[in-house]
Amino acid sequence: MLESEIVIKLENVSVQQGGNVVLEDVNLEVENGEFIYLIGKTGSGKSSLLKCLYGELPLYKGTGICCGYELNNLKRSQIPYLRRKLGIVFQDFELLTDRNIQDNLEFVLRATGWNDKKAINSRMESVLELVQLEGKESKLPHELSGGEQQRVAIARALLNTPHLILADEPTGNLDPQTSLEILNLLLAISKSGTTVLMASHDYGTMQKFSSRILVCNEKSIVESNDHSFAHI
Repeated sequence: MLESEIVIKLENVSVQQGGNVVLEDVNLEVENGEFIYLIGKTGSGKSSLLKCLYGELPLYKGTGICCGYELNNLKRSQIPYLRRKLGIVFQDFELLTDRNIQDNLEFVLRATGWNDKKAINSRMESVLELVQLEGKESKLPHELSGGEQQRVAIARALLNTPHLILADEPTGNLDPQTSLEILNLLLAISKSGTTVLMASHDYGTMQKFSSRILVCNEKSIVESNDHSFAHI
């Protein structure tokens, strides 16, 4: 675990995308084990915030820390090490379609410094068990349902025992029942001590599980206690 209980801390942060400021004067603290919804209209800055946290976008102004790394002083050489501290789950899964599930997971482990075959196999087995995909190792992505593919993506995000999961519209391509299953899985992960920050438009599913809500609106991020989402 981190020495500090704070996984994310942003102070007066502004973020640019394509030459335009999409977020400004953002102040945010996120602690270990929190589950947080990040909501807002398309283009409101949700994905930009996530990209900032995993080092894809630099801070335009302000100071930030994510998983122990200073975002405002982040060197290109540090980005791979930051990304080993967090896991990223995308809407469209982003699995390698030309290889089976085991090879998808092993690729990530070897790319992040794992060399011991026994340890690799043990870790893959553990994460597949966690997402309830035991026995699917030899399947290709197209042989799995959308929900199963997203479970593989979550397993991949968990491989390096991250402090933080960034989930960018993880239920966007899934039916309501499967969305509920994925949300339940992410909630269980947060209860085990891993922070989950989930950007979503899936308000129907979100209303079933109350949690902390951050709203991206008019270039700012504000806390909300409104679970009706009627203002979005």
